[in-house]
Amino acid sequence: MTEGRRDCSIANALEVIGERWSLLALREVFFGARRFDQIARNTGASRDILTARLRKLVETGILEKRLYEEHPPRYEYVLTEAGHALNHVLLNLMAWGDKYVTEGPPPTVWRHSCGQDLAPRTVCAHCHEPVREKDMTLVRSTRRVVGS
Repeated sequence: MTEGRRDCSIANALEVIGERWSLLALREVFFGARRFDQIARNTGASRDILTARLRKLVETGILEKRLYEEHPPRYEYVLTEAGHALNHVLLNLMAWGDKYVTEGPPPTVWRHSCGQDLAPRTVCAHCHEPVREKDMTLVRSTRRVVGS
């Protein structure tokens, strides 16, 4: 029997959202753009690629397609519970990009209800302390067997 690749929720998630146009489409829906033409204009994605990415996001339960006009039928895209749960992922990805990739001031700034510019961080749900690599211990990691 040979060892295979690691069975991993990160890889599983990337199968669904790990493509540039999928993430940018989600960004736009988070920003309030819910109609296809708005999403296409704001992402720069071609119509055929965006159609495929939105279809996959709907099929996987991240977005829901809702009719907003009957004649002709027109739809908008809204976040599901699974889609809303990605907000933290996108905010942290944006913060990483602001710090390590983007030159100059951040192009997008969110204000928190406390009145300050939003500075997202990941904390433990139990103790509310920041999550740091030095405080983590791997408990389980499985590998998928690919052959015998």
